[in-house]
Amino acid sequence: MGRYLNSSCKLCRREGMKLMLKGIRCETSKCPIEKRQKNIAPGMHGWRRSRGTDYGVRLREKQKVKRYYGLAERQFIRYFHKAEKTKGNTGEVLLCLLERRLDNVVYKLNFAPSRKTARQLISHGHIYINNKKVDVPDFTVSIGDKISVKPSEKSKKRIKTQLDTNPNFTAQSWLQLDPNTPAATVVAMPSRQDVQLPIEEQLVVEFCSR
Repeated sequence: MGRYLNSSCKLCRREGMKLMLKGIRCETSKCPIEKRQKNIAPGMHGWRRSRGTDYGVRLREKQKVKRYYGLAERQFIRYFHKAEKTKGNTGEVLLCLLERRLDNVVYKLNFAPSRKTARQLISHGHIYINNKKVDVPDFTVSIGDKISVKPSEKSKKRIKTQLDTNPNFTAQSWLQLDPNTPAATVVAMPSRQDVQLPIEEQLVVEFCSR
């Protein structure tokens, strides 16, 4: 699978908003969005931001979702087709499916400072689902699934160190976190309100349905 090897901050600058790709750095003054580059896209002609065509506006919404969750184009389209076949609002179903990705869940539990780091944790075998090792970042969690850490001192220490960086952290209502173990349980399906990305999902659906 192809990987994006350039600066992650360029992706945020291109979309003109924080995509939270670099963890705690995104919340500091070092974030380019906090500086004068906020409205300047990367590249020689980045300062020439146009109003955008109907196609361009819908493309940007799709790119925001894809980059926020760290997906390749084929992965994103696969999720979209799955959402199309599911009952309900296609846009909301799509976002719900993406929220249930294991790398996103690990990030939302504060086990990792970013989704990129969460994918690395999972790939290296530090995360267990229902007491079984799962090393696939796009694993989809379901209600009742228990997310725990590999029963080794090294793994537990790494996760607890991350949890200690934010002692006042509270998990979203669809995740029940026990920071002492550390472990968590999926107690409900995520809703549209749990998606912290300000986008218009209907524009994404319109782009992918053309």
